[in-house]
Amino acid sequence: MQEQIGDRTDRSVVTAQPVAHVLGGRAEVFDDAWDGVEAVIRLDAAQFGQDALSGLGDFSHLEVVFHFHQVPPEKVETGARHPRGNTAWPLVGIFAQRGKNRPNRIGVSRCRLHRVDGHDLYVSGLDAVAGTPVLDIKPYMAEFGPRGEVRQPGWATEIMSSYY
Repeated sequence: MQEQIGDRTDRSVVTAQPVAHVLGGRAEVFDDAWDGVEAVIRLDAAQFGQDALSGLGDFSHLEVVFHFHQVPPEKVETGARHPRGNTAWPLVGIFAQRGKNRPNRIGVSRCRLHRVDGHDLYVSGLDAVAGTPVLDIKPYMAEFGPRGEVRQPGWATEIMSSYY
């Protein structure tokens, strides 16, 4: 990461170790119908005791940050493209869409938490495949949702119509 601060440039390296991995769910990536997909997020027991999940079961939903580990670096997009390759949708920059071929291959998903059992989180609606490295897990709190009116272009509504 490079950040310009005044007259100097800082070069930083960001590293992250997975805190968990996804078990079960889908084995292959495809874009739609994630709502009924059930999976387990297994916390790394070598790094964390069960108390790291204490209180999490009181929440109905999670925010999960993960790495798109199946995207080869040469497939990463940095410019504009048609979402899902559909030329009926506009050409938009990679940061104006949520595709998996992102520069740092980082995904963020909100999913339903069904239960916590030891180091395992039983979830549904997590749009990550089996084996996905999980970088962080946060409880979803309504107050972190957007404030005010939310607006998005029509193509975004169309693309999400059968995602969950």
